[in-house]
Amino acid sequence: MIDHTDDEESFVSSHLIEAVENQLAAAEPAYVQAVLNKLTLVGYEREEAVLLMAQALSFEIEAMLAADRPFDGAHYERLLRALPELPEVADD
Repeated sequence: MIDHTDDEESFVSSHLIEAVENQLAAAEPAYVQAVLNKLTLVGYEREEAVLLMAQALSFEIEAMLAADRPFDGAHYERLLRALPELPEVADD
């Protein structure tokens, strides 16, 4: 039996990392670069920092889908600025 979960997670992860990289390349929103700078200043390698940022993006997307609401840039910014701490996942 083939497990597609790992393939799906890898696909999603690579797209979220690409999204963060695109935000960095466009310098938009500006706080994305500021968070990358903060994480690298405190000792994270760039690749690891971008992965953390992609995780924050995934939390915002999950919240957006769960609440059936549009993307909340302010919430995304709060998630990013809280890094390297990731939010607790609430069990509803």
